[in-house]
Amino acid sequence: MTESRTARRPALMLTLVTVGFAVNFWAWALLSPLAPLLKDALRLDAFQQSLVVAVPVVVGSLGRIPVGALTDRYGGRVMLPLVSAVTMLPVLYLGLAGHSSLTALLVGGFVLGMGGTSFAVGVPFVSAWFPPRRRGLAIGIFGAGMGGTAISALTTVNLTTAWGLPAPFVVTAVVLAVYAVVSALWLRDAPGRAAPSESLGRRLTAAMRLPVTWQASALYAVLFGGYVAFSVYLPAYLKTAYGLAQVDASNRMAGFVVLAVLMRPAGGWLSDRYGPIRVLSWVLGVVGVAAAVQAVTPPLMPWGTAAFLAMAGALGAGSGAVFALVALLAPPDRVGSVTGIVGAAGGLGGFVPPLLMGALYSALSSYLLGLVALALVAVSALLFTVTGVRHAAQTRTEVA
Repeated sequence: MTESRTARRPALMLTLVTVGFAVNFWAWALLSPLAPLLKDALRLDAFQQSLVVAVPVVVGSLGRIPVGALTDRYGGRVMLPLVSAVTMLPVLYLGLAGHSSLTALLVGGFVLGMGGTSFAVGVPFVSAWFPPRRRGLAIGIFGAGMGGTAISALTTVNLTTAWGLPAPFVVTAVVLAVYAVVSALWLRDAPGRAAPSESLGRRLTAAMRLPVTWQASALYAVLFGGYVAFSVYLPAYLKTAYGLAQVDASNRMAGFVVLAVLMRPAGGWLSDRYGPIRVLSWVLGVVGVAAAVQAVTPPLMPWGTAAFLAMAGALGAGSGAVFALVALLAPPDRVGSVTGIVGAAGGLGGFVPPLLMGALYSALSSYLLGLVALALVAVSALLFTVTGVRHAAQTRTEVA
């Protein structure tokens, strides 16, 4: 009986931490669906509306750096319940009082960014629970928790329409509170987890000196940044380039997001089977080809749809493969610190493409150069993967 329970424990821990990631991402994304309503209610201009949505994303991305390092030190058993409990506070504030002015929204959104740091807790936690041959799939399954943003997109406006603006915030806060209690009672760090003794500053400095940190950051900025960019910008692109109605464009964006989320565990599984370098090479090649096809604005059916679905699957699988690479090359006691830096790079990488696409379209009335730039970036990342990253992986394997 004891052996059976021991065998099931990694799966239980993976389930608990994935649910926690999804719940915190649900909270992290609450302001985005409400942005049009808040814009009208508070008479915000377009920049102020963008700022309200951007602040939690930027803070959540950058906050992964210290939270990842703290997870190396204190473990996921402490950090995930703590992150969930802290995130509950700005959620309640925004729902009950913080939606009355732009300043209140920005203050609440700043602290709400804590929810986005949960990613940097989960990767080292999961990595410690699973052996190398199963680690890619496990981290990929955990990464599918980013689908928590879809929960927010599907429920926030409906709850607001039915019960008023506080409703989605109160519901989310209750879920966060329940999860914080459950995770505090049930989460356990992996047996034998080695906690580093150095200070936070020294651990971050040491992580920044590792080649895998910057290699994975560059790849994640392209892959997860591409996913974030298209999940934000795709409705606008489809409306402008193809004249689709808002509802149709939003539904197609939802399909893009769902496929990317589902392919993330597949990217981890393929990395376990074939190695993350090979998987990253495949997916970057697909992104490059798909972007090149879409650059000429082909007919939406079938070529445009096929290009975007191929891109979604490749970006999702590639995002899973990046952290399989981190788990393979980073020292076990540095995985959290490295994950925090890499996760920040991916989150911030999603802001550049929409700005570039919008600027180029405003100047040229065409998306051609923006998509050609994406294709060139993907090909450059592919060449970097098969040269520098592959060499680093081979060196690490030989040393091990």
